[in-house]
Amino acid sequence: MKILVTGSSGVLGINLVNHLLEKEGVEVKGFDISECHSAHKGVIEHVQGDILNKDDLDRACAGVDAIVHAASASPAFTADKIEAIVVEGTRNLLEAAKNNNIDRFVYVSSTAVYGIPDNMPMLETDPIQPYHDPYNVSKSKAETICANYRNSDLSVCILRPRTFLGPQRLGTFAMLFEWALEGRNFPMLGSGTNRYQFLDVYDLCEAISLALIKPKKLVSDTFNIGAKSFGSMTETYQAVLDAAGFNKKIICLPAKPILVVLDFLSMLRLSPLYKRLYQKLNRDYFASIEKAEQVLGFTPKYSNTETLVRCFNWYREHKNTLPTSIGTGNNQPWDQGLLKFGKIFF
Repeated sequence: MKILVTGSSGVLGINLVNHLLEKEGVEVKGFDISECHSAHKGVIEHVQGDILNKDDLDRACAGVDAIVHAASASPAFTADKIEAIVVEGTRNLLEAAKNNNIDRFVYVSSTAVYGIPDNMPMLETDPIQPYHDPYNVSKSKAETICANYRNSDLSVCILRPRTFLGPQRLGTFAMLFEWALEGRNFPMLGSGTNRYQFLDVYDLCEAISLALIKPKKLVSDTFNIGAKSFGSMTETYQAVLDAAGFNKKIICLPAKPILVVLDFLSMLRLSPLYKRLYQKLNRDYFASIEKAEQVLGFTPKYSNTETLVRCFNWYREHKNTLPTSIGTGNNQPWDQGLLKFGKIFF
């Protein structure tokens, strides 16, 4: 099987290419607006192109048997750019798959399409009611397009992963890791007793692999993907501080006044935390993975705490070689804004 991975130079893409290359009989072709990742040069065929350019997509789709659509847009992009990349880009890729007689398509969506529901766990049958920001809305629109392309000739599997972490992942988590390595305590919104689910990138890659090999009709459906073992936010984040070895603690802060401050900072673009993110941090937030377990045979390897500590240990090991420039991708540290001055209190 020859598999096209879009977004192959991103966090998920890099890990997924590595994961697929370990499978017997699998060949990988990468597609990204960026050049081929250094570890994959000479190892995979790479097409550098724009997902909005149909000629680029036809080159990418030529000669492949299946597509994993992992490319997306940063929430920091403008609303128009997010809509174009996530919605129109997905439509363009599905059309290219159809034109090239590709019969398997796996779309990596997000549990963000559920918004912030009151009832947990989130189920695949729950209504789609994304929080009203461009990223969430675009993801839900892209899912609708995917569902409309499902037919007897094209199997379209939609995976809704929880926030995933692992090697290469930085973004807002770089702030936690940086503070932990500096021997600081770390603030927590609210009591920290809420149950919050993450996902290891290894487990997400394994779920994608299963979606590529299970019967086409069976996987032409929608599945939540997340950690099976997870506890409270305090328990999960404390594991990183414990791994750092400075005997520091999670410091819980009252939610209501902190949310007001975060709203103000977000409005002025002085914080890396988007409203759709911090509004969930003091709530129970987890998805049922029973359907993926039963249909795909998905068995997560890592718990929440194992996932976060694994990512932290990778960060510590590679800290001196990581990008120093601030960016908007998950493979770059995000600007901490005014939050960096909070260090003096912790």
